[in-house]
Amino acid sequence: MMQQLAWFLILIGLIIALMGFVLLLIPSVPWLGRLPGDIRIEGEHVQIYIPLATSLLISVVLTLVLWTIGWFACGR
Repeated sequence: MMQQLAWFLILIGLIIALMGFVLLLIPSVPWLGRLPGDIRIEGEHVQIYIPLATSLLISVVLTLVLWTIGWFACGR
């Protein structure tokens, strides 16, 4: 039981470290958030930004990564 908890905590730590690394790299990707499908409405006193294309791209990438991890974790 303790060994499973230890591996779980290690996995959570690695995920948090990976998220931190990704947050460090995001500013160096200039086109992220400025894709053609992103909606930007700017008025005189209001600005609205809806990152549709960016959200879809991130969703597809995360889906592929998690699917690949699941594929190898199941031993196929």
